[in-house]
Amino acid sequence: MVTFLAGGTGTPKLLQGAPAVFDPAATTVIANTGDDVELAGHLVCPDVDTVLFSEGGVLNTNRWWGIEDDTTETHTEIAKLANKAGLADDPRYLSADEQTSGREISRWRRFSGVAEFMEIGDRDRAVHLLRTSLLDEGKRLTEVIEILADAFEVDINLIPMSDDPVSTLIHTEVGAESETTEKQTTENESETAETAAEIMHFQEYWVHNRAEPPVLDVEFRGVDAATPTQSVKTALTEPVVIGPSNPVTSIGPMTAMDKFESALKNTSVVAISPFINDRVFSGPAASLMKAVGFEPSTAGVAEAYPFADAFILDTADQTTLDRPVVRTDIELDTDTDAKRVLQAVQTAFKKIS
Repeated sequence: MVTFLAGGTGTPKLLQGAPAVFDPAATTVIANTGDDVELAGHLVCPDVDTVLFSEGGVLNTNRWWGIEDDTTETHTEIAKLANKAGLADDPRYLSADEQTSGREISRWRRFSGVAEFMEIGDRDRAVHLLRTSLLDEGKRLTEVIEILADAFEVDINLIPMSDDPVSTLIHTEVGAESETTEKQTTENESETAETAAEIMHFQEYWVHNRAEPPVLDVEFRGVDAATPTQSVKTALTEPVVIGPSNPVTSIGPMTAMDKFESALKNTSVVAISPFINDRVFSGPAASLMKAVGFEPSTAGVAEAYPFADAFILDTADQTTLDRPVVRTDIELDTDTDAKRVLQAVQTAFKKIS
């Protein structure tokens, strides 16, 4: 039995080689839901869906997002009509009241569909529609993902980190629109409008703004009240693999839950660094780590993961750590690459057993 923590594209790429090393029937993947977003009334779960589509054999692996050969007619038509109506194409948050009413799982991340700043394919949209409809029927997110995984004939056990809402919000030096200010002050009446105007949802920061605004801090709103499900707690009793994901916004929302981090301290954990020395493979991990007080490097990842018992580092990574290290080429361009890295993971588990 083995459990993977998944966020972004690092772990899904790693999972491409998993069947050759770990039995899919004995493999659980816990997916980050901190960067989920409700767009046009439909809950989009990017990190869940990347694993769902990849393991289901339909992922667009050119961009590691969405479904291969999907069309975007609905998305294009929405933009066309909005443009004709003279509507602004910036992300449009719903009102402050709407952010904390209705569907609880969507709190603090509700956007209007007037300006779809994320490109949603037509088949992809069908998944979001079905997911949201099942949630509205009263099913928990864990149950809904299980239904979708069965529909995509996924062999592994795919579960969300929690059935409670946790929203990853980026504090930046660039103010958002007034809708953002109104939304983000909902939870803290003493928060000034000036401060609130510098907060944006992770998807707005990453997708719409291309990670350009300088980051001051990262907030996981709702995390104090969120708890791992029983399915997650059970999965965390098994050896855990943390893929080469962003330690802040991909893994951070999970470990920010006290019971989640406590569980990691009580099991065997092997982490794969997303850095080679101080060079990150992809994404905004470096700027985000610096913003929350960690050195943007492999050494910083080790500091961020005090619960990790061993690390997988690249052969070119000269970092010295205070825990066991196994080195290999950690590029993940092919299934063979992923298999090689996971074999190194097996070696690391033997070192700490």
